Amino acid sequence: MPFNLLDTIHSPADVRVLDRRELKQLAQELRAYVLDSVSRTGGHLSSNLGTVELTIALHHVFNLPHDRLIWDVGHQSYPHKIMTGRKDGMATLRQHGGLSGFPKRSESEYDSFGTAHSSTSISAALGMAVASRNAGIAREHIAVIGDGSMSAGMAFEAMNNAGVTPDIHLLVILNDNDMSISPPVGALNRYLARLMSGQFYAAAKSVGRAVLQHMPPVLEFARRFEEHAKGMVTPATLFEEMGFNYVGPVDGHDLESLIPTLQNMRALKGPQFLHVVTKKGQGYKLAEADPVLYHGPGKFDPAVGIQKSSAPAKITYTQVFSQWLCDTAAQDTRLFGITPAMREGSGLVEFEKRFPDRYFDVGIAEQHAVTFAAGIACEGQKPVVAIYSTFLQRGYDQLIHDVALQDLDVTFALDRAGLVGADGATHAGNYDIAFLRCIPNMVVATPSDEAETRLLLSTCYQYPGPASVRYPRGSGTGVVPTTSLETVPVGRGVVKRQGKKIAILVFGTLLAAALKAADSLDLSVVDMRFVKPIDRDLILDLTARHEGLVTVEEGALMGGAGSAVSEVLAAACIVCPILHLGLPDRFIDHGDQMGLLVEVGLSAEGIESAITERFFA
Repeated sequence: MPFNLLDTIHSPADVRVLDRRELKQLAQELRAYVLDSVSRTGGHLSSNLGTVELTIALHHVFNLPHDRLIWDVGHQSYPHKIMTGRKDGMATLRQHGGLSGFPKRSESEYDSFGTAHSSTSISAALGMAVASRNAGIAREHIAVIGDGSMSAGMAFEAMNNAGVTPDIHLLVILNDNDMSISPPVGALNRYLARLMSGQFYAAAKSVGRAVLQHMPPVLEFARRFEEHAKGMVTPATLFEEMGFNYVGPVDGHDLESLIPTLQNMRALKGPQFLHVVTKKGQGYKLAEADPVLYHGPGKFDPAVGIQKSSAPAKITYTQVFSQWLCDTAAQDTRLFGITPAMREGSGLVEFEKRFPDRYFDVGIAEQHAVTFAAGIACEGQKPVVAIYSTFLQRGYDQLIHDVALQDLDVTFALDRAGLVGADGATHAGNYDIAFLRCIPNMVVATPSDEAETRLLLSTCYQYPGPASVRYPRGSGTGVVPTTSLETVPVGRGVVKRQGKKIAILVFGTLLAAALKAADSLDLSVVDMRFVKPIDRDLILDLTARHEGLVTVEEGALMGGAGSAVSEVLAAACIVCPILHLGLPDRFIDHGDQMGLLVEVGLSAEGIESAITERFFA
């Protein structure tokens, strides 16, 4: 469709001058543009189709960027990006040097706060509101938070604080689409899904109005009764008890309701809470029918929809974990599978089907997930926490205090370790080696391929204490795992190639690249398998037989696996030339996963070049 009106929108100021008829036309064009753009680049689709009208209403009512708007989680902000001068940049979405898939302060003045991890918006908006109040600046502060994000304790910590903070301008908008990445869970979600946000209530209310409109006195009585009774069937009581003025639920696709509601609430002081009900995938029938499939698709033809490839694909690391988890659970009834709202992403769909009594999705609550696992382990069971590396950062205190300090038998399967590509710095698992290996009692395993991933998962699962296995996003070299549940000795590496002069010690899935570089230079290569406990005897043996060492890891160099090797040499009072290759001390932006590895010198050619420059130049 043509984008005649959308082409004239370069900032929220252009939206504020439109009338209601034009706003409805803008919504049609904006939704079509989102679908067209994402189908060409890949990215988050369902959530953004669902926020079109809400975005337009916010841009029409509030004075952005003077007023502060925060999206939580940030993957629902594409319509916002399009209407804030970045429409043409959507062709570069999530590509190297292009637009980020999340709000980013350095990208636009309209992105008030970077939000890629969830549940942070209310805290940030409250901080901004307090700062504005103390500076004497008249400004509105709006946090748009998804229903899945409301399952995290941080959101309620912020609301608890905001409810007793005087003289602030804070509006929290709950975007209730009854659909987070994985199906939403928990008592709160069930509470939000009560009658007021359901079709039954809406239909009943419509019929009641039709019947009573010819009896004004009765209609007015019914209206007043509804106001008093709604606290029994809506979340109003919950949020108002926390100090917020609750309004809603409001149809998030009805501009005629949204705009006057927002205008009225803008004039109110104190903490305000607006409950908006939207539909993920709104306006695109395929996404409405399957919002999970269309949550984060790659490129596709909107007229046809997402098609399954007929070509056999290599097994992914997530699939390796999924199969291992089911196989192990079939053999050991003590195994519990736990995920913080990433059932699909972490590969627990099949596990839930086969072992529903031992499957637990705790919602976006990483801290709770870790301590919940600790409680299970206290009773002699064997929990496996399937979690992205970047999300484990949110449960770090619990990992130390509740699991490691008590030496509890919890296995952590860390998906998305290392660079993740299009999602960028916020989702990259660059720090787990460094932050895990400093924790007493912790085992840190770094498998080198798909088969090794299964092998080390079994090994760490059988280890009677806290242990972690890290593996990257996507597929590896195509090594097919066995179906066995065999283990290997903890803390022992394996020599993969005997060479001369230099030994390359590899921690993880860069082994194939290191072997290619070693073949060219005739070097030794070792798959170290474990960062902790590290194979001290093997390191000392390699040092005695080589003139220098090279460490390779897809993780932060500072405090990483290379540092562990240097510590071994220092403790043994050995002076040996050593080259550490890994991720530099900077945040690495979004882009193609392999392209990013090339950029930081971790391709086969980059490894060979660095070794040549250091030892053979």
